[in-house]
Amino acid sequence: MNKAVTDGVVFMPTPFSEGLDVWSRGDGTPGSDTYDGLATAAYVPADADFAGCLEIQKTEGTQKLRYMGDTPILPGCYLRVTARVKAISGVMPAVRIAGWAGRDNGSQVTGLDTTGDTVQLTSYGEVVEVTAIVGGGSRNGVDMIWGTEPSYGHFGLDLTGPNGGVVRIDDIVIEDITSVFLRDMMNWVDVRDYGALGDGTTDDSAAFEAADAAADGRKILVSAGSYRLASSVTLEHHVEFEGSLVMPDSAILSLTKDFGLPTYVDAFGGDEEQALKKGLQSLMNNADHESFDLAGRRVSLNEPLDVQAAVNNRDTYAQRRVLRNGQLRALSGGNWSSESVTSVATYSTSNHWQLTNVANIANIEVGSLVEAAGVGREIYVKSVNIGAQTLTLSQPLSDAVGTQTYTFTRFKYLLDFSGFTQLQKFEIEDVEFQCSELASGVMLAPSGPVNVIRNCVFNRPADRGITSIGEGCQGLLVDHNQFISAEGGLATQNRSSVAINTNANDVKIRNNRASQFRHFAVVSGANGIIANNHFFQGDDSGNGTRSAGIVLCLKACNTVVTGNYIDNCFVEWTNEREPEPDFIAGFGFAGLSVTNNVCLCSNVAEWFSFVVVKPYGQNHRVNGLTITGNLFRSVGGTINRAERVDTSFAPLDLSSMRSIAVSGNTYLNVSYGAENPLMVKHDQTTHAQTWVVETAGRLPFGGYAIDVPGLALRSRPRNSSNISQYVMPYTSTREGSGQDQVHAIWPEPIRGDLTMLVRMDY
Repeated sequence: MNKAVTDGVVFMPTPFSEGLDVWSRGDGTPGSDTYDGLATAAYVPADADFAGCLEIQKTEGTQKLRYMGDTPILPGCYLRVTARVKAISGVMPAVRIAGWAGRDNGSQVTGLDTTGDTVQLTSYGEVVEVTAIVGGGSRNGVDMIWGTEPSYGHFGLDLTGPNGGVVRIDDIVIEDITSVFLRDMMNWVDVRDYGALGDGTTDDSAAFEAADAAADGRKILVSAGSYRLASSVTLEHHVEFEGSLVMPDSAILSLTKDFGLPTYVDAFGGDEEQALKKGLQSLMNNADHESFDLAGRRVSLNEPLDVQAAVNNRDTYAQRRVLRNGQLRALSGGNWSSESVTSVATYSTSNHWQLTNVANIANIEVGSLVEAAGVGREIYVKSVNIGAQTLTLSQPLSDAVGTQTYTFTRFKYLLDFSGFTQLQKFEIEDVEFQCSELASGVMLAPSGPVNVIRNCVFNRPADRGITSIGEGCQGLLVDHNQFISAEGGLATQNRSSVAINTNANDVKIRNNRASQFRHFAVVSGANGIIANNHFFQGDDSGNGTRSAGIVLCLKACNTVVTGNYIDNCFVEWTNEREPEPDFIAGFGFAGLSVTNNVCLCSNVAEWFSFVVVKPYGQNHRVNGLTITGNLFRSVGGTINRAERVDTSFAPLDLSSMRSIAVSGNTYLNVSYGAENPLMVKHDQTTHAQTWVVETAGRLPFGGYAIDVPGLALRSRPRNSSNISQYVMPYTSTREGSGQDQVHAIWPEPIRGDLTMLVRMDY
């Protein structure tokens, strides 16, 4: 590059032959004394070595010669100043290139190196050439490093040493030699040309910003070195890193044209963990990008990535942002061990979201799993108040009133968002969480709606796949993910890992696959959709125990479970989030729809069922349940029924059931295929005034025969004389020891056949 050629910039001073009135005896600034008319200086038109030259007798300690014209100083441009000098007579001085740096307003830029190397003249008549290079960047061979502040200079030379000697000086040459330092075809600007030192200690932030401002569509080159950026830097051009960056945690690096993990890895010298932190920090602080692309790369982590600590200037965020397309891997030997703390605390139904008088509270971490007698599944610490000795729970406890010892276990997650107060609309897409049996996957923020996790793989999590510790799962979308357990070789009852838990309403869990966890999903909110998933929890045990695939923890769940492949597990519906679990008033268990699922089990005990209602208190009833269009199949044995009540704590009040619709299901190797209403065909082969109509255990949950909405005679009713009787019976329900019979009562003993619809609800 040569600015004189490409841009017509004039660097060359005028020759001495054109007059000495532009050659200063001072710094070259306007008004300084010149050599024009000076008795000790003269222009020599002919010389044996110089075509024309200036002859000077040295009369000052430092005899200055400066061109008074403004020589431009341009960022990225390097100038070589050359002078040829010879001694004529008297004491021989030393000579050096020198200059003066100025700003656009005419003021001097101080603190710069303004002289080149000094050369001593040693022989009369010997031509000595002195040179110096001036430019903005710190490069090998540059004598005067001026940075970006000067806009022009006055150049010439100094004579130093004893006075009295006479020298002759050839015309001074100033030429653009940028090509010595830069490529012939340059499509980039180097940060060093704008003052960056790359010494690891000097703050090069301003130089980076200056290079970006000057790039004008070209790439920025961060040449070899270690560059400290003490403040936030945004680069609006493509950037290439040969060197690396050192930045404080609070400083944000935004690479707007190369906003992806590979460039950040290059920026931080191959440190993938730091690169990911800085990428997420920029993602959540700038509006230029909606996503941070891992570009298919794997990031190996030695410890949990605390996202809020990486984005340490905010604890809430509400704009849509996406992390996508790569793998996060837990490294062995890292900080992945779960930490457990035991503490005595008190629980009361009057303050059912908190534990109070918590001993050892300073050691209990937000996000810890809470375990103790009467604590339901997947209860976490949402927040901690050390001063008040209280902690807030993600859900109420089921039966823990009083004071007891609790265990708080903090799992370690590859991505941990628990440090945020609220996080909204954050999406994770196409990311593999390679947990390696060391780490868990993702911990959500304590609150925040409509976060998304889609097309991800959670591979062998040590404890959990996706954990909610509060309402950070409000409206959560969990779509098209795969959850692969590390516990496939264990018997079902010995597994402890959970793929997903949620606490808030409106969750959508769709099109996922999960294999051999303790539970696929523990769902505490209402109004959810669980659709088109395949979750498998079997083992090789004969007559083996199976765990719940889906645990619905609210009795008024208003949830749809549809189109799933429910494989060797079941849907369990509980009220384990109620501190006072006995039914007093309200709807009871309400709003569950289990439709069009494929339900398969193999090698299980005969009491296994696919839909299980588990009341935690007395007098509960179901008020709104639909089980339609499902396939229930047992392989390698027969099960009693597809639905049942788990009476571990209490039975259902079968006399108060409401709005139960069970129809259109297919039962294969199921002894009692339930329907409601149930169509019963009764053949009365002997004359009787009371016909005992059996439901044969086919009412849902072994329910009571509560109502008969329809009855039809299939043959003529005839008395003992074989005479047709044109009468109808009336019915008496809830008959028999199990209250599951209906009595059809006639005016006299009758024989015949009927079809009856029997309901177990109102």
